[in-house]
Amino acid sequence: MVAIVIPAHNEQSVIGRLLEALTETSLDGPPEIVVVANGCTDDTAGTARAYQGVTVVETPVPSKTRALALGDQYVSSFPRLYVDADVVLRAQDVRALCSALRDQDLRAAGPTRMLPMDGASWSVRWYYDVWQRFRGVREELFGRGVVAVDEAGHGRISDWPEAMSDDLVMAMSFERSERAVVPDAHVLIWPPKTYADLLRRRVRAMTGNRQLELATPSTVTRRSESRPGELARIIARRPWLVPAAAVFGATAVITKARGREAERRGDSTWLRDESSRTG
Repeated sequence: MVAIVIPAHNEQSVIGRLLEALTETSLDGPPEIVVVANGCTDDTAGTARAYQGVTVVETPVPSKTRALALGDQYVSSFPRLYVDADVVLRAQDVRALCSALRDQDLRAAGPTRMLPMDGASWSVRWYYDVWQRFRGVREELFGRGVVAVDEAGHGRISDWPEAMSDDLVMAMSFERSERAVVPDAHVLIWPPKTYADLLRRRVRAMTGNRQLELATPSTVTRRSESRPGELARIIARRPWLVPAAAVFGATAVITKARGREAERRGDSTWLRDESSRTG
C-alpha cells in the first residue's frame, strides 16, 4: 500500500498527465491517491475526478502547505508520497521509491530529475546546465516535486508549518544518512520556457528560502543552493561552461536583489511560472 497526496492550485491543464502516469499500470496494491484542489478557479477538481481511484478534496484556501496537511487527513498508508501536480511520476517510479524506503536507515527518498528542454530559450538551457552540477542540487531532496517518506519520516514533517519553500523544509528535516535520491525513480519536471519565467521561479525560491532562514534559522543546517566557490570549481573543471556560468551568476544576482526587495515590502506573492504549463 502507498498513499499519494497531490496539492493542486489551478492545474487543470497539467494534472491529467500526472494522474494518467500514476494509474496507467497497477501498483502492488490499490494506492490511496488524493488530489487537494486548493483555491482553484478552474476545473482542476473535475479533471481529477475523471480518473478512477482518485479521491478529490476541495478547499477554498489557496495554500499548498494547508493542502498537504488536509490531504494527510484522507490517507492512512505508508510509504507516503507528496507530489506536485505539474510533474509526471509513473507507477514504476513510485515502486522504486517505496522499495528504497525499505532500507531500515532511510526515512525519505526522492526521484532523479529529468528536465525536458524542448522549447526552452538558450538562457534557460544554460542556467540549468550549470545549476544541475551543484552538489546540493544533485543530492538534496528539494526541487524534485516529489518527496516520499516512511511512517517515521512522516513524523518529522507532519506539523506542516506555513512556508513558501515547503520542499526545502522537507529536505532539511533529514540527515544525509536518512535520505536518498533514487536512480531508478525518475520525475519529469518541465523547466520555464523563457528567461522572464525563470526569474519568476527563482525569485520565488529565493524569497521562500530567505523567509525560512529568518523564521527558523536552526532548521536550515545545510546550504541548499549554490556557493561562489563551488561555481568556480565547476568552471575550472569545465572551462567551456564560462558563458553559461555568466548567465547563472547574473541570474543569482538579479533574483537575490528582487528577493530582498520582496522581503523589504513584506511581499509573499507566489510567483508562478506559467510557461512550463503550456504545450
